[in-house]
Amino acid sequence: MTHAVRLAFEDAAATGPEHAAGLMPLLSAKLWNNPCWLSFRVNFVAAAFNRHVYPGIERRHALKRPEVMVIYSLRLRDGLSASEIVQSSAFPKNTISRAIQVLIGRKLIRRATDANDRRSFVLRLTPAGERIVDEAIPPMVEREHEMLAALTPAEQHMLHALLTKMVVASPAWRETCEPEERPA
Repeated sequence: MTHAVRLAFEDAAATGPEHAAGLMPLLSAKLWNNPCWLSFRVNFVAAAFNRHVYPGIERRHALKRPEVMVIYSLRLRDGLSASEIVQSSAFPKNTISRAIQVLIGRKLIRRATDANDRRSFVLRLTPAGERIVDEAIPPMVEREHEMLAALTPAEQHMLHALLTKMVVASPAWRETCEPEERPA
């Protein structure tokens, strides 16, 4: 049974079903009859990236995705606290804590006293951790280029700007989808 779905917008200029010959019917429905069009597209693209990149890293280095995300984060900015990594990831705190313990045990990262607050600790990448990330980055970049090839350079720039704008706005988003309770 199909239900008419009202989309958040109607855009006659957007690529529509007539340009997507050969798509599976469900994929087509998720693209053009989906009230949650943004989440579907973002998750689909992220999954296409993740399915391609992370199995190879796990095979070569026996690291799971949260562990890779921790060392990748530290390669971008060394000396982060665990809570900073949690805040910038899509993983729960306990998942990141377990990943950090594994990485410390494997000597891919180390704890260090925070120079700004001697009572706190930060995480530092070891040379072994750096080597893994440096090896992992080229296939990641290659996959992104492959995925972005469907867009013109101007469209890539626009996508970058729009997604960045959303990420910057994300601290204002509600934590859950639960309806807000109204006082009685």
